[in-house]
Amino acid sequence: MVVLRAGMCPGLDEDLVRALRAAGIKTVEHVVSSDMEELAQRCSLSYKTLFSVRRVLLAQHAAFPVSAADLYEELLSSTAILSTGNPSLDKLLDSGVYTGEITELSGGPGSGKSQVCFGVAVHIAHRLKRSVVFIDTTGGLAAGRLLQMLRAETSDAEEQMEALQRIQVFRLFDVFSLLDCLHALRAGRLQQARAGGSVKALIVDSVSAVIAPLLGGKQNEGMSLMIQVAGALKTLAKDLNVAALVSNHVTRSGDGELQPGLGASWAPVPRTRILLERAEGGAAEDAVHSSVRSATLIKSSRRPCGITEQFDLRCWSRSADASCGKRKLDQTGS
Repeated sequence: MVVLRAGMCPGLDEDLVRALRAAGIKTVEHVVSSDMEELAQRCSLSYKTLFSVRRVLLAQHAAFPVSAADLYEELLSSTAILSTGNPSLDKLLDSGVYTGEITELSGGPGSGKSQVCFGVAVHIAHRLKRSVVFIDTTGGLAAGRLLQMLRAETSDAEEQMEALQRIQVFRLFDVFSLLDCLHALRAGRLQQARAGGSVKALIVDSVSAVIAPLLGGKQNEGMSLMIQVAGALKTLAKDLNVAALVSNHVTRSGDGELQPGLGASWAPVPRTRILLERAEGGAAEDAVHSSVRSATLIKSSRRPCGITEQFDLRCWSRSADASCGKRKLDQTGS
């Protein structure tokens, strides 16, 4: 269900939304399925206004058939592949993250989800010269960490500052703020970041931090809000041709296996899912402080699932590729 909000379409202002809610009309589905004459009388509203709003909402939210040939042509003309900046992850992802799609990183605390998000943002902003929208829902994004990663890429202070300017950060700590931000980005605020190059990536670290607390028990609203976030992310990625990268927590299945959080309703949302874990091997103390991570492909339409790659969180710059490869061989004993 899509909750009614002021500004969703012409004529749907705060007063109209308030009047509709007072009559129990809270979603787009309620509006389009209601009798307009009866609703106008019940709410003391203009029938003409309600009819116009209903027509626009139907046009915005109804599904229209598209031929497979048209979809294929659109795919060829619009899809771009963005390197993550990490050779092992790019290999796992079949060259990188794809525009128009949602890619998910799932993992437990300390698995490196945020560090990967930072690394991808830095690489796209610096190497690809494209703007990144970074939504931080945990308060974990530090400008100093981004600058540290940029210094591994370039010693030029001007280049470092230009890259930082291409990373537009939103700090949001509840699902309603996240939804408002996603809708605002689709409506035009995304253009603000384009002074530093076209926006090609949207990163949400983490999507589960604002959704998971609302799920479980009889909290039906939480499920509805999760579906709205999913729809907004998909629409934003598709309509604006950006690659969406989100992070998620993990839970354990009945047999003890790690699996992405947010349940079965969220599972179809990401096109690609990667499970991050600390790499096994070595002394217990070394493992705790190790920067080596294991990435396993658990959902993909391009490559077989179950493939695993190891990578070092410290190796994000191109200049470090050779040493990263050597370190990987040493860790795996190959």
